[in-house]
Amino acid sequence: MEQTPKANSPGWGTNTKLVIALTIVVIVGALLVKFQFIITPLVMAFLLSYLFHPVADFLQRKLRFSWNAAVGVIFLIIIILLLGLLTLGGVGLVQQVQSLVIIVQDALRTLPQLIQDISGRVIQVGPFKVDFSHLDLNDLSQQVLGMVQPLLSRTGSLLGTVAGSAANFLGWTLFVLLVSYFTLAESKGIRDQIITVEIPGYNQDFGRLSRDLGRIWNAFLRGQIIIFFLAVITYSIVLGLLGVSYSIGLAFLAGFARFVPYVGPAVNWILLAIVAYFQDYTLFHLPDLTYMLIVLGVALFIDQIFDNIVSPRVLSNALKVHPAAVLVAAIIAANLFGILGVVVAAPILATATLFWNYVMRKMFDLEPFPEKEVTQPPPPPGSRILVAIRRLFRDRRPNTKK
Repeated sequence: MEQTPKANSPGWGTNTKLVIALTIVVIVGALLVKFQFIITPLVMAFLLSYLFHPVADFLQRKLRFSWNAAVGVIFLIIIILLLGLLTLGGVGLVQQVQSLVIIVQDALRTLPQLIQDISGRVIQVGPFKVDFSHLDLNDLSQQVLGMVQPLLSRTGSLLGTVAGSAANFLGWTLFVLLVSYFTLAESKGIRDQIITVEIPGYNQDFGRLSRDLGRIWNAFLRGQIIIFFLAVITYSIVLGLLGVSYSIGLAFLAGFARFVPYVGPAVNWILLAIVAYFQDYTLFHLPDLTYMLIVLGVALFIDQIFDNIVSPRVLSNALKVHPAAVLVAAIIAANLFGILGVVVAAPILATATLFWNYVMRKMFDLEPFPEKEVTQPPPPPGSRILVAIRRLFRDRRPNTKK
């Protein structure tokens, strides 16, 4: 019996590998530059796949769905909700945001006259008096106009473009949903197969990096999205009760402001103050300035609750990035990915930090993961107190068994 001789493929030398690696880098870089318009939709598709993986896993384990059926049910519900939102609330929300931009622009046109009127007045709030008669605020008004008006003009054109490009938006949305669906369906229920990278000898390193990335993005997708919806719901209710115009649009802007430290809340406060001061209706017919101060004080109080109570408990410092660094990352990511870059600036920064530390430690022949891997996250603050309270009520419950 003849045996086919085993073919020996010649190995590549160091110079050949270097040339091939550099060629691949150049080609990938050129493709990214040429097709950069598709990067943002692809990132959104992978994020959706990663976000809905636990939901599909729950349907498969608890309701005994097959994996493809679970994924299909999720995306069918998403399409129904998307069509419902576009039919019922999408047009109204765009109109509210457009009207909000118009009223802010009109208010800024009258800002110099308003500041001139205030500069000669003495305002008394309870026992306190604020004397503006000795201050020249005209220079301040011109500087504010110079900074804000270009931004608002761009915002108005952006809203007009969005409203006039509904078909393009729906087309990209369909593309994102299709890519996300096929990516999640082909993972076969294993999260690590959403994006697979196999390099001989580095499987353990990539496994550890994948798990660390999973913790980073899980913390963001779970925590920041919860905070966003809590902020939108809270502001919608509170601003509606206070009678602030365009409460839905302002609530969504306040939710997006939670993604950008420092600057986001400050912009939200300025818009709230402008709308509350210049709107026709005021609660209980209060003076415009008093009503504006009440709305601004309530917004400051809500943001303090979110910053000091809600955000630390939900996020639990899982991303471990400084807010100032997140602000810089948001500016850079906004230029690269648009509005999506602002939203995901924090996890992108945490991801870049993770890879940077890995590469630097490998460059200096150090252990790439000096810290022991955390297999189970620590319990959130206050969880032991809640468990103790449940046990207390359970022990006090009367025993009905005989």
